[in-house]
Amino acid sequence: MSEATIKQNKMGTLPIGRLLLTMSVPMMLSMLVQALYNVVDSIFVSHISETQYELTAVSAAFPLQNLMIAFGTGIGVGITTLISKSLGEKNPKRANRAAAQGIMLELCSCVIFILIGLFGVRAFMESQTDNAEVINHGVTYLSICSVFSAGLFIQITFEKLLQSTGKMLHSMLAQAIGAILNIILDPIMIFGLFGAPAMGIKGAAIATVIGQFAAAITAIIFHFTANRELNIGIKDFRPHKKLISKILIVGLPSVIMVAIGSVMTYCMNRILFGVEKVGEVAATVFGTYFKLQSFLIMPVLGLNNGMVPIIAFNYGARNKQRIIKTIRLSVISAVCIMLAGFAVFQIAPGILMSLFKAQGEMLDIGIQALQVISYCFIFAGYSIVIASTFQALGNGIFSMIISFVRQLVVLIPTAYLMAIFGKKLWMIWLSFPIAEAVACVLCTFMFIHLYKKLIKPLDETQSKEELLESLEKQLASGKITEKVYAQKKADILDNQ
Repeated sequence: MSEATIKQNKMGTLPIGRLLLTMSVPMMLSMLVQALYNVVDSIFVSHISETQYELTAVSAAFPLQNLMIAFGTGIGVGITTLISKSLGEKNPKRANRAAAQGIMLELCSCVIFILIGLFGVRAFMESQTDNAEVINHGVTYLSICSVFSAGLFIQITFEKLLQSTGKMLHSMLAQAIGAILNIILDPIMIFGLFGAPAMGIKGAAIATVIGQFAAAITAIIFHFTANRELNIGIKDFRPHKKLISKILIVGLPSVIMVAIGSVMTYCMNRILFGVEKVGEVAATVFGTYFKLQSFLIMPVLGLNNGMVPIIAFNYGARNKQRIIKTIRLSVISAVCIMLAGFAVFQIAPGILMSLFKAQGEMLDIGIQALQVISYCFIFAGYSIVIASTFQALGNGIFSMIISFVRQLVVLIPTAYLMAIFGKKLWMIWLSFPIAEAVACVLCTFMFIHLYKKLIKPLDETQSKEELLESLEKQLASGKITEKVYAQKKADILDNQ
């Protein structure tokens, strides 16, 4: 048995607890570092001036930044799922082609955001606020991040290729290198340390871009030196409509799902900026909350990154028990993480806000916001894992529906009505736990449906392994010819 086969089979043979641990912990640590540099970025920006206009600008810029991540990670989920499923089915040719088609899709997304960076960021900022200083700072920051977004897209693409074959440690190291470099460069470029010019918010953007390119180069090197399961050739880049459609079927719902988050953030910014007297402060607090909650969401997403290829591989191998065990352990882990975060947000919200130089009105609003919004954490861990399970099983549409209902059908209308009729900020913040509770119920009903349709039948039909074994016996006994064997084997691999 080849080294590649041995490595790929760990997702089908290693005990689930140990496998999930080895697959997820590196990604969780990586995501924690990612969250750390997002928070540190905002902490440094909050100390540029007393007005906090730079921090408000970064908060207003977040929806477009998040949209870039949406396209990168969404398509990446489609790539990861298809590659892992193909390897589980012992179809390396399709895995190689899927990787190549995914790279092309990611580069096309990159071009879109370069154009937005060149021509659209000012209109985006002006649509949220009329504060000239906030707009100018936002345009400076977003233009750099968008025009030089190639580093982000390349980083995400090759990290997903590593994740799809179980190389979680390599993916973690690539992401960590970029994040740590950004953390180091932030104060140097923002405040002008060690002889460097003080560039303010422009320096924050440049440090972010440099970190992304460093992570991208590292991920590429790891792919070509360690990702032996994939051997992408030039011919694999020839457009393949069927594989592109399969990537998009799973990936586009993920893109839309994260993009919905950008739309939600944009709409919420507009609602908060419109609150009388405290609008800018409330919008800044909202952006601060998003940075802080990433300390919890990012590790759960890291857990999901480890979970998805395990479920996809075993779904391809038709192993029901391993799928169920993976889902159960992932839900328990995610719920524990989110409950720990809920406790911290309830007990020490003032300490968390003080990291961003919050004083007076901003501190008071921030404490109230963190305590009220964090009630959504009680439901979020379960919902996030179940939504990712849908993607791993090739049904990203369900994940998209959940995200759409949570953020646009429930959250934004509720927040808007609270702003009009309640006229109290705490009532606007209450819309978050209300929306998450609805999503939790919806997730449960959808999972029951998908379980009955896709998972439960796995122990009622012959597995791919059994069909192939039967086919080999027929060939060995002379009942079928080599040509018939090759055709039937191809059918089994394509149809299951």
